[in-house]
Amino acid sequence: MITEQEFHRIVVYVKDKFGIDLSGKQILVSGRLENYILRHGYSGYDEYMAKVEKNPKGEEARNLINVLTTNHTYFMREFEHFDFMRQKILPKLKVSEAASRDLRIWSAASSTGEEAYTIAMVLKDFFGIDHHDWDTTVLATDISTKVLMHAQRGRYLKEQIEPLPENWRRKYFKQISPLEYQVKPELKKEVLFRQFNLMNPFPFRKPFHIVFLRNVMIYFDDKTKQELLNKIYDHMAPGGYLFIGTTESVNRSGTRFQYVEPSIYKK
Repeated sequence: MITEQEFHRIVVYVKDKFGIDLSGKQILVSGRLENYILRHGYSGYDEYMAKVEKNPKGEEARNLINVLTTNHTYFMREFEHFDFMRQKILPKLKVSEAASRDLRIWSAASSTGEEAYTIAMVLKDFFGIDHHDWDTTVLATDISTKVLMHAQRGRYLKEQIEPLPENWRRKYFKQISPLEYQVKPELKKEVLFRQFNLMNPFPFRKPFHIVFLRNVMIYFDDKTKQELLNKIYDHMAPGGYLFIGTTESVNRSGTRFQYVEPSIYKK
């Protein structure tokens, strides 16, 4: 069983490096890490953390965050956001960005890829035959290398893609076994997957028109959440839209974002 001291050591490290607040989640931490530590031959949490701390960019540090973060997502999750994007945002952007034909959209906690691929399908559906004239590549980032590998592979079970419209399933997925489907190359090339820690300085040169930051701020305390929202605001185009999870909230008095409707904000 994890001791208070061992738990505190992990909480401090994860908060410092990734902004994730695990205080009060002792059962979750021990439940997820205990088997990993035993399986990999460590004598205990302290030996494991010593190796993590010694090489923060090493494999064990990556594995720590892979094991500790929950990455539950699915196609068409919170579908009202995709409807809003298609009906309210994209028609405006098609006009305002007609000269550059360059849309910048970021899926900032992309997990296993369902959100980013859904955004790409909405874009292809909206622009239709004009799509090839536009650069609508979706940037999809996550802190976990494990889920990014899954996303880049683009393989999903039959029941996972069932929430999608039938024409999208036919158009963008190829059945490769009785139970499994593969994202087709024409959709895969529309998404750029990259590992990224939201606590790091943002390297982006051009501002985003749309940012999806859904179901990730639940891991952050109020101060970290506010700092992250400020960074995103500074890297968004005027009039850009931010989507957060429908169960999440933003302190409206502490943010520069303008409230549009529940879980949707505008710069």
